[in-house]
Formats: sequence, structure tokens, C-alpha cells
Amino acid sequence: MHSEPKQFTDRAALIAHVKTLSPCINEGSDEELDNGAPSPIKGGRAAAEAALAAVDPVGYGHSRNYLDGAVTRLSPYIRHGIVSLNELRNLALERGDPKAVEKFIQELGWRDFWQRIYAQNPDWLWHDIEPYKTGFDASDYADTLPADIAAGETDSAAINHFIAVLKSSGYLHNHARMYLAAYIVHWRRVKWQAGAVFFLRHLLDGDAASNNLSFQWVASTFANKPYFFNLENLQKFAGMEAPCDYHNNKCFGGSYDDLALKLFPNSEAA
Repeated sequence: MHSEPKQFTDRAALIAHVKTLSPCINEGSDEELDNGAPSPIKGGRAAAEAALAAVDPVGYGHSRNYLDGAVTRLSPYIRHGIVSLNELRNLALERGDPKAVEKFIQELGWRDFWQRIYAQNPDWLWHDIEPYKTGFDASDYADTLPADIAAGETDSAAINHFIAVLKSSGYLHNHARMYLAAYIVHWRRVKWQAGAVFFLRHLLDGDAASNNLSFQWVASTFANKPYFFNLENLQKFAGMEAPCDYHNNKCFGGSYDDLALKLFPNSEAA
């Protein structure tokens, strides 16, 4: 039986070997793999322990929605079994009283929740759990991701920035994931499944349960309403990390009522 080498002289040698194992093009997609620099995220327990040392569960609760907030970036290590949810919960309780770290532990609970939902309902992973609450039927949404989204060449500079970060690093802040998912589903009227595939192609922490069920929450097929946002919200939470000026993000301009009428003209809630 053929076995792959486990020891390399340096990171460059490891990267070179992995590239020999990777296809030039994703199967079933016209999207070419990026042959540029690898993600700066390093695997292994040593890298995970360095990230664990920097975890601030109290600060996380106050700033997690901001793209420069005190997030842990531990999701790739959780996804690949290097760090457990139990370990993170215990660490949080060591660094703050239960009330102060409540939000941090709640988010760990969400990850566990998605896994349990998937285990009980595996068919939900790629099928609409409920109808869209947008005033549109599933047949009104495109089946495939538009080329300009895959390439990061949309009409929004902020969205293009999020796509570039996703493709170059294999990671994206959770709030940025919500923005990008909402843009795909609601602004471009593309089925959530196409967006979920795009995310899973690039995320180092790509977990189908968390990814797909979160997409359904944004889309409203696993929620009582669609998730969407406006430019004011984008500027508040992402403005320090992404280009969020009006001129380059006009599609998000207006109040929530204005955008609801634009995005969901057939919905009773609009």
C-alpha cells in the first residue's frame, strides 16, 4: 500500500509535495485552483496551541461581530480534530467567569448543534429544509454560481475583498461569511447550495454541517426570515478591514425597508 511521506525538510518542501497531489481544476467546476501562495494558516498541534494561548473569551463576547474583533481563528483546528469543543469550553471557564464567557461558549454550542442536526437529519445537508421566506420559490434561484462571484469581480468592493480573503487564506470571519452568503442568495438570487459548494471548496475549516445549515439560515430555508444587511451595518462591522465606501458598494445602500422592497418584492414582509 502506498503511503505519503510525513516528514519534510521545511514548509516549502511540504507545500511542493501537496501541490503534486492537488488537481489543477476542481472536479465539476470551471473554477481553477489558485496556484499562488499557500494559506498562511499552519496546521498541527503546535500552531493550534499558539492560537489557544491567544484566546480571549471575554473580549470575544464584546467584539466578535467586528472583523477586527477578538475571534480565535481556531475553526480549522476544530474541524480537523486538533482542538476539541470541550477543551475550548474548559479554557474559556479558566479565563473568565461563566457570565463573561457565556457568548463564547454559546458559539461552541452552535457548532455542536449543527453536528447533531446533521446526525439526526443527514438529508437536510443539501436539500431545502423549508420553503424560502423571501416571496420566491426555489425554482426562481439560479443553480450555479455566476462567474463574477467565483472570480471576485462583482459590483461590490467589499464582497470582492471577502472573496479574495477566502480564496487566498482558506478562512473568513463569520460575519464576512454571512455577508457573502447573503449577497449570493439574496442580491444575486442564487441557490444556497451553489454558495455552500463555493465555500467548501476554499475553507480550511470547511464543515458541511456548519457551512450548509448556516447557509440555510441565511437563505431562510432553515429560519423564519432571510438574513440580509445594509451598507450602514457593513461599514460598522467590516469597515476597518474591507473597502466599504458607498461609491464601490452602492448595491447595499438604503434602509432595511428599502432593501427589503428591492430584494423581496413578492414577500408579505417587504
